[in-house]
Amino acid sequence: MKKLLSLVLAVLMLISFAGCQKPEETENLDALGRIKKQGYITIATEGTWAPWTYHDESGELVGIDIELGKLIAAKLGVEAKFEETQWDAILAGIDAGRFDIACNGVGKTETRAEKYNFSDPYVFTNKVLIVKKDNTDINKFEDIKGKKNANTASSTYAAVAESYGAENISVDSLTETITLLLQDKCDCTINSEMTINDYLKQHPDANIKVVDFYPGDDVCIPVQKTEDAATLLEAINKALAEIKASGELSQLSIKYFDGDYTNKR
Repeated sequence: MKKLLSLVLAVLMLISFAGCQKPEETENLDALGRIKKQGYITIATEGTWAPWTYHDESGELVGIDIELGKLIAAKLGVEAKFEETQWDAILAGIDAGRFDIACNGVGKTETRAEKYNFSDPYVFTNKVLIVKKDNTDINKFEDIKGKKNANTASSTYAAVAESYGAENISVDSLTETITLLLQDKCDCTINSEMTINDYLKQHPDANIKVVDFYPGDDVCIPVQKTEDAATLLEAINKALAEIKASGELSQLSIKYFDGDYTNKR
């Protein structure tokens, strides 16, 4: 009975101690401090955009951005917690504090840089214009004026298409995009050079072709543009530099892109 009473008193003392902790002991931490305290970093990703982020045949979430996210988390001394979401929700989620960072082949643009901070680039790529093989009307970007293009609404691909006078049809995935193209429900689509290379590798008989190239944006990791996230951005850049110096980044690029795209061309 005495032992039981002692145990109950000990539990009550622990509860009382926890209740007396000052809120500022956790509230005064910046983004990096909070991440380290909780033991994980929340990473936004689509999970539907091979070879950047997708599910393999066993259902496992894989891709260059998934492996890179895990390496960055390890450098920070925490676990990587991936949250799959649609592209249009990724940057908005970072802005709202739902995600700490995104690993999803995000291109840095002047417009995005006004609202978000970006890490140093880790991949350099091109945008490519894709049409059906029997399409003879579209041979370059200038030819898409007045045509129907399919891309996610807030993507840089949609922005490029619209800048050339194309009408954008909003989609949620590459699979949906290619389906619309093959069904003649759109005339063209724009995407990452690596993504289309990978798609053609997986579907060598696909009735599509690349007809033109456009300089891509530097691929970086976005974080909130706040003083609170300054040390997090610094830590991510340090991690990226170490991953690149070790050769791991080049190895990932070769593994997923069949070539080293980690340096400016």
